[in-house]
Amino acid sequence: MTSYRLPQGGLIDRSKSLSFTFDGKVMQGLQGDSLASALLANGRQFVARSFKYHRPRGILTAGAAEPNALMTIGRGGRTEPNTRATMQELYAGLEAKSQNRWPSLGVDIGALNSLLSPFLGAGFYYKTFMWPVPFWEKIYEPFIRKAAGLGKATYQADPDAYDKCWAHCDLLVIGAGPAGLAAAISAGRAGARVILADEHSVAGGALLSETASIGSKAAADFADDCICELESMPNVTLLTRTTVFGWYDGNVFGAVERVQKHVCEPLPNIPVERLWRIVAKQSVLATGAEERPLVFGGNDIPGVTMASAMRCYLNRYALAPGKATAIFTTNDSGYALARDLEARGIQLVAIVDSREHGGNGYVGPARIIRGAVVSDARGGKALSAVDIRSKDRTERINVDGLAMAGGFSPIIHLACHRGGKPVWSNDNAAFLAPGNLNGMVLAGSACAVSGLAACLADGARQGAAMAEELGFKAAPAEFGAVENDTIAPPEKAVWSIAGVKGKAFVDFQNDVHRKDLYLAVSEGYGHVELAKRYTTNGMATDQGKLSNINAIGLLAEARGASPADVGTTTFRPFYTPVSFGALTGAHHGHHFQPVRKSPLHGWAEKNGAVFVETGLWYRSSWFPRKGENTWRESVDREVLNVRRNAGLCDVSMLGKIEICGKDAAQFLNRIYCNGFVNLPVGKARYGLMLREDGMIYDDGTTSRLEQDRFFMTTTTAYAAGVMNHLEFCAQALWPDLDVRLASVTDQWAQMAIAGPKARSILRKIVDDDISDLAFPFLAAKEISLFRGTLHGRLFRISFSGELAFELAVPAGYGESVADALMDAGKDDGIMPYGVEALGVMRIEKGHVTHNEINGTVVPADLGFAKMVSAAKADFIGKAMVGREALAAGDRPCLVGVVPLDSNRSFRTGSHVLSKNAAATLENDQGYVTSSAFSPHVGSTIGLALVKRGSDRHGEEVVVWNGLRNEITPARLCNPVFFDPQNKRLHV
Repeated sequence: MTSYRLPQGGLIDRSKSLSFTFDGKVMQGLQGDSLASALLANGRQFVARSFKYHRPRGILTAGAAEPNALMTIGRGGRTEPNTRATMQELYAGLEAKSQNRWPSLGVDIGALNSLLSPFLGAGFYYKTFMWPVPFWEKIYEPFIRKAAGLGKATYQADPDAYDKCWAHCDLLVIGAGPAGLAAAISAGRAGARVILADEHSVAGGALLSETASIGSKAAADFADDCICELESMPNVTLLTRTTVFGWYDGNVFGAVERVQKHVCEPLPNIPVERLWRIVAKQSVLATGAEERPLVFGGNDIPGVTMASAMRCYLNRYALAPGKATAIFTTNDSGYALARDLEARGIQLVAIVDSREHGGNGYVGPARIIRGAVVSDARGGKALSAVDIRSKDRTERINVDGLAMAGGFSPIIHLACHRGGKPVWSNDNAAFLAPGNLNGMVLAGSACAVSGLAACLADGARQGAAMAEELGFKAAPAEFGAVENDTIAPPEKAVWSIAGVKGKAFVDFQNDVHRKDLYLAVSEGYGHVELAKRYTTNGMATDQGKLSNINAIGLLAEARGASPADVGTTTFRPFYTPVSFGALTGAHHGHHFQPVRKSPLHGWAEKNGAVFVETGLWYRSSWFPRKGENTWRESVDREVLNVRRNAGLCDVSMLGKIEICGKDAAQFLNRIYCNGFVNLPVGKARYGLMLREDGMIYDDGTTSRLEQDRFFMTTTTAYAAGVMNHLEFCAQALWPDLDVRLASVTDQWAQMAIAGPKARSILRKIVDDDISDLAFPFLAAKEISLFRGTLHGRLFRISFSGELAFELAVPAGYGESVADALMDAGKDDGIMPYGVEALGVMRIEKGHVTHNEINGTVVPADLGFAKMVSAAKADFIGKAMVGREALAAGDRPCLVGVVPLDSNRSFRTGSHVLSKNAAATLENDQGYVTSSAFSPHVGSTIGLALVKRGSDRHGEEVVVWNGLRNEITPARLCNPVFFDPQNKRLHV
């Protein structure tokens, strides 16, 4: 196909020339061009290679469904692969590169795959790479990985900004073609808040490539008038360059706006893309219809184009498709293109019409070949001829451009995103949207309406009806008579074409051809979902927008069924690809996640804390002092001081949940595997939550403050997850229980005061009696502080193994209370300690965290078998925790580990092997879950999950770190290294 720019016409600005490059070659385009139209204007139709066979491919469409012309745009951090040339606006300085070729587009070594095509049919990868077995790792896998993927991502950081925002409206109109404009105007005139979104740079849709007139105005001028009216309405927002990619619950729509993807140097203070979440009371889907290709041999050769695309390039961009053009049509739409080509003086060699009758009154000079089909297109990198097959003869005609008009499929993807299934219509030879769409109606060709006048009327009617439903007084807008309208009634679909000799492609991007689908059926993969995966039809970046309906038709013929019986694959967001930048928005780099500081953050800073990120929180890790050169020195000092005197630690980051209601105790009894119904008021209890499969989910303490009021603490990392879990249980599992939940993590500052002198320090600020008799271990109650000037909560619980209390006060008082405690304890040697010291002390006591609660352990594995209540009728995980395999004798169990030589150490994650076993994973007995240097033991200590660990205390083993090639002889022991009788807890 030798495409070229016509000397006049089109909607481009001929006074503004734009220079760009394609594969390093400088070319010229015009303001208003897309990259695709600019390439065609420079005579470049061959712009890409196919994925599997590396066949030459040209520009097939003029919109979002383009499967062939995928480009890498930009340079450096702004490099963006897989950009559809049909959707990329041209700008000065644009750099475009073709993809999936080496060393160049014209000479591609990968094209040798075409010679191997007899061996690369559907499912070949399931059958080919099975032998010899050693070849998989050494040859097959490296080769497949190198060949996989389209385009190449950059390793450089993206320098641009992205944004996210919400919008609310009465009516969202999706698509700004004839029906969408009419709907928006009708609703806008009624006073409704309207958002009109369209994926193209200019609103108007098909009006921009139409030669009809509306009310004596050219279609493009009519579109301009509609846009001006909408822009003048304060209640209407027009979002061009905006693709609505998903429809979600609550009538929330996802959309991405390409704010600065059409400029070479984006402005620094404006995002290049903006992700919209649009909440609409109602919506009108006016996305139009996609023209279907025809499945004949060589239908992928550059020069073969969709008829609607050829008409768009002709009328909107003033591009001639070639010197000699033919049209292959199954309906009257092909004749609209014929009239336009002839009106612009372009030679139309033939119209090949699969029907015996039809033509929509065409009286032009072109030869019409009725009852015929194009069986094969000829050429390599450019189209040269087509073979035409009729009942009694076959002939070859020389052409350099061929338009395909195979009928239209309404674009209904969004209407099916919430679970609805498309419905096949024999009358329309297409799948239509499901009925009873709550919150959405369809308008125009999206619901199989044909003709410009009919689409305008349908859009106006639906827009007015939606406005009326929303309480506005509305009337359908009227636009005047339409002249030279193109009406193409649906015709019987043509799926398979007889006499095909070459490859007849269905999915252009993934190189799926007709025989692949037939093979899938013959091998038992005729179900539409199985065929998709077996052949990869519809699995490329275009998600089968052009291929799926033809594939369904061919599967139906091969199975002797109807397309209704075959059905469609599942429609899911995203309608078109969305960049990671748009999804991320501003949440990257320093702003990747919000910084969460505890109420005691200022106190920790004043005391010189070194902070560590723990989830969203910044936690004080250790508190270095003058003369300490390493973190270990600081941590050892903190640990020893807590054991000898007292320490203060910020534990505000623990999840905190209030649970209230007359059934709160019963609720907790079902949540935890141990009993909570009989927990006395004023007491705390350690609890284990299980998953349904019996594995431990989380642990923590829950205190009963009043008869119907409990206070739960969770691990820091699982705070949000536990809250979600509780909400699900309360709302979905047991809605009959009277339970109310509230996350209060941010409402309380909580600090642990631990050590032999903790009680004497606390007595200086606490008004209540906190003696061991009045306030024993696991006591919990609300208390008075500072002679009644402040109230808080005190819990006698310990993670360090020492006499310890956790004091909770309202968040705003946290820093001042911590300062007061430090001042009260200065004579008792109180020091702040961080999570590193807390970690050492919890390992010394054998206390577990999520290092041990790794999602694969049950209570018995950690020594908590007695906590699983046998008396309770039910709790989450009860049915599964009793499975035979979970009580097997060789399960990994919690055990302590110490090196035989106290001067040696080992690391968390190291494997535990039997003493004389070879250092291989086949001999793995378990692994070290936690480790630290213990200043009391005088060596590294660790906790581990080891097979039959509880029966192997005293056994010598080897701790092996294969990554660092470290081998440490060690001994398994009791996981409690310090105060095994817990005497210090009860002082």
